[in-house]
Amino acid sequence: MRSLLASAAVLFLFSAASAQTLSINIGTQPVWGPVGYDHVEYYYLPDIDAYYYVPQHQFVYLDGRQWRRAANLPSRYGKYDLYNAHKVVINERTPYMHAQVYRDKYGSFKDRHDQQAIRDSRESKYFVNKNHPEHAKWAEQNRQAQGNRGNARGDNGNGRGNNGNQRDNRGNERNR
Repeated sequence: MRSLLASAAVLFLFSAASAQTLSINIGTQPVWGPVGYDHVEYYYLPDIDAYYYVPQHQFVYLDGRQWRRAANLPSRYGKYDLYNAHKVVINERTPYMHAQVYRDKYGSFKDRHDQQAIRDSRESKYFVNKNHPEHAKWAEQNRQAQGNRGNARGDNGNGRGNNGNQRDNRGNERNR
């Protein structure tokens, strides 16, 4: 019996740890990112052989022989269109340290323009992104829904209505 309990405890801890690693970060993805991904660590940008690190909102690109991080791409990429370029999702730590692997694997995606950007999606799960065009309307609807939630029953959130009093068939109030 103890071994069964110990096994159950280990299984529970393992599943809890696994669940924590499966986070959702739709709201922090850039609106130029492609739809269809609930969690993204990096985008690989094959057209310019660079990466974008979603958690810190930083581009990672080669500058000579060094990988640099910056909030914006350098001016040499001024005409690069993030909304229309193909992005490859990579959920790995420091993928640029294995850049040749990704160049070889995803080089064929250069010059492809086949992904819908989050900005252009009408799927409501993307409205959580504060830069999405529908975010303000979505946020206002959520605020209104939150405000109406307690008032929907007319019970001020206490679940008892009429302050715990109820009228009987004769119109007399009685306590529950």
